[in-house]
Amino acid sequence: MCCGPCIEEGGTAASAEVLMRSRYTAYVMLRAEYLLATWHPGTRPDSLNLPDVMATKWTGLEVKRHQQQDAAHAIVEFVARYKVNGRAHRLHEISRFVHEDGRWFYVDGDIQ
Repeated sequence: MCCGPCIEEGGTAASAEVLMRSRYTAYVMLRAEYLLATWHPGTRPDSLNLPDVMATKWTGLEVKRHQQQDAAHAIVEFVARYKVNGRAHRLHEISRFVHEDGRWFYVDGDIQ
C-alpha cells in the first residue's frame, strides 16, 4: 500500500507496519502534522522541529520485522538510512504501536 492515502487523505493504516512506512515517508516529506497525529497522545511531544533536519537526506527504509503481539499491540523493527552533510548514518529501532479507536498509533521505540 502506498503511503499517500494515509498522509494526504487522512486514511487509517491497516497495520502497524503500514503506519511505520507512512511515518518514514512523512519524515522525508517534513510532514510534522502527520507525525504528531499518528503519535500516541500519551507519549507525543508538543511539537516537532523538523526544519532542523533540513540537511538530512533520507536514503531508505528496511522493515526487518513486524510482530503483531495481540489485537491492540504490535512492534516494528526497522533500519532507516540517511545522510547528513554527505556522511551516511543509520537508525535501527524497535518501535511499539498501539491500536485504539480503530487507528494505529506510534507509542515509542528503543534504538538498537
